[in-house]
Amino acid sequence: MPSPSKAVTVSVTDIRSFALVGAAGAGKTCLAEALLLASGAINSAGSLARGNTVSDFDPLERRLLHSLNAAVMHTEWLGRRIHFIDTPGAADFLGQSLPALAAVDTAAVLIDAVNGIEPMTRRMMKLAAERGLDQMLIVNKIDAPGVDLAALLAQIQAEFGRRCLPLNLPLTEAGSTGVVDCFYRRHGHSDFGPVEAAHRALVEQVVEVDAGFVERYLEDGDIDATELHAPLEQALREGHLIPVCFVSAHSGAGVAELLDVIAHLLPNPGECNPPNFLKGEGDAATPIQSLPDSARHVLAHVFKLSVDPYVGKLGVLRVHQGTISTGCQLYVGDGRKPIRVTHLYRLQGKSHVEVAQALPGELCAIAKVDELQFDAVLHDAAEDDHLHLKPLPFPTPVHGLAIAPQRRGDEQRLWEILTKLVDEDPCLRIAHAVSTNETVVYGLGELHLRMLLERLREVHRFEVETHPPRIAYRETVTAAAEGHCRHKKQSGGAGQFGEVWLRVEPLPRSQGDGAAFEFVDAVKGGTIPGVYIPAVEKGVREAMAAGAISGHPVVDLRVTVFDGKHHSVDSKEIAFVTAGRKAFLAAIRQASPIVLEPIVDVEVDVPEAAMGDVTGDLASHRGRVAGSEQATAGSMQIRAQVPLSELAGYQTRLNAMTSGEGRYTLALSHYEAVPPVLQQQLMAGYTVRDEA
Repeated sequence: MPSPSKAVTVSVTDIRSFALVGAAGAGKTCLAEALLLASGAINSAGSLARGNTVSDFDPLERRLLHSLNAAVMHTEWLGRRIHFIDTPGAADFLGQSLPALAAVDTAAVLIDAVNGIEPMTRRMMKLAAERGLDQMLIVNKIDAPGVDLAALLAQIQAEFGRRCLPLNLPLTEAGSTGVVDCFYRRHGHSDFGPVEAAHRALVEQVVEVDAGFVERYLEDGDIDATELHAPLEQALREGHLIPVCFVSAHSGAGVAELLDVIAHLLPNPGECNPPNFLKGEGDAATPIQSLPDSARHVLAHVFKLSVDPYVGKLGVLRVHQGTISTGCQLYVGDGRKPIRVTHLYRLQGKSHVEVAQALPGELCAIAKVDELQFDAVLHDAAEDDHLHLKPLPFPTPVHGLAIAPQRRGDEQRLWEILTKLVDEDPCLRIAHAVSTNETVVYGLGELHLRMLLERLREVHRFEVETHPPRIAYRETVTAAAEGHCRHKKQSGGAGQFGEVWLRVEPLPRSQGDGAAFEFVDAVKGGTIPGVYIPAVEKGVREAMAAGAISGHPVVDLRVTVFDGKHHSVDSKEIAFVTAGRKAFLAAIRQASPIVLEPIVDVEVDVPEAAMGDVTGDLASHRGRVAGSEQATAGSMQIRAQVPLSELAGYQTRLNAMTSGEGRYTLALSHYEAVPPVLQQQLMAGYTVRDEA
């Protein structure tokens, strides 16, 4: 239940926000717990093993012992109000971690001192830089046995540049590891040697952004760090400095010092790069700069949405401009009907702390407002109708799973529940595959979809059946042929009679997902009355939909009805439907039918070292590599065309070849004939339905 907040008054300049991002297992959740404990927000620290941490409050997270969702928290330290987000580290849950980058001023990337730099470390550093966020690196588990922190710092600087400089250094005394400041402190000792060298490197890096300070530094030999706030913030804004801090979330070493860094050195909303607001769509969109001014009109962004089956919809917002207060009216995007903020909350994990207002830079939540959508911009001025934030680079979900309810008749309810889950996660997608009549949900990997199924069962109490999506094969003809059927049925009373002659011939292969078909009435002399021609076409279309040789739809052909017979008494519509279907099937069997398979354009982003393995794997699965190019430093993008059937389990293969760093997107290109062996397999055991 919501609880009242403490009466702490802050201004915009007292607000700090950051997201804990990085690889799974780096200790983000444990560090969040340590920060809350050290700052007095909680009385005792929870643990993953006991399932009682503030941020991992979802029952699935507690059972699986790792984060699945982004969790928002806050605390107070040295007069600053600090908002922060704990995010999942697995690549399958980027739909939860990426939106956090649109809600904060600083990306705090955690590095496990034992495992060092991991693929998610690199990805988050790159994404934070592209977003224009201040970046900091936090090395966790500094007191783990056998770690070489000096070597790790050298690795960090080799990977991300000499701009990565420590704000504090580890110091082991009496068998216990702590940290010693090297920004404000000029002298002292650390496990890396004298503090003076680290202090001098920091000051030199900071003053480089301001010519006046450079001149003073050259004249005086040093500058008091307390005077360097403005150039420090500029260096962080421009990416000229990436501070490194050392902590142990488990023992608490360096946690209080990290809070000091957050309070004193991280930017307030007015000191960081402004958010990437755009007005209009596409190439016509123009940048709009918001100002963190509490007196201006409101601009806020919904960066997280959760839909609880009992509580309802909860939208979590970052306020960028103006003040949101209880009772105010806001518009959602270009909606014309305003919503009323009846309750405003500050989140502490699953706890909702009711507040009266939220200032620029703050993270807050609004509940039970159906109009809220992920990525929506909230405002209170008509001129902001078409504002939106620069889109986040979400990976395309390509890992598909066909899903159906266990009980017939529950299809609509299944679709409604899946729609709610997709609303919560921008990296989930659902589609109805018309060609196979399946509901398919797409995610970023097997773990992503497995958690979706767990949520369906445990949260929504809905049982489903699943299987890999069927490949949307097709059939066509490669030659012209004729077919004939004389349908005659007598059952004592009025009978059935209809006779059809028709011809099938191939049309040019349709592109993409199209399916060409022409039906031509060439009957002369009324041998088939015009009233029955639609019935013949209906029979042909029924046979095309059901398939002729492998049970897949028939496409890219012309059917010409050129002769037939009728009976003045026994002819009726159903007779010509049946005759049309059977005549079509007879023609197809003589027209050299083939099975077509979907070919997709694939773009694969991989580390440069793995390029040979990936291209070889694509070639071994009937892929045709079209080319490659440098994507970023150290990574390549490979373009290829591959049969869709050969990409089953591809993400798993790609992870193995690239140590989890590879990702891919695909789009349908065209259809082409399957190899003869595969056609025989698809035809084996299929019996066409050609009975009356």
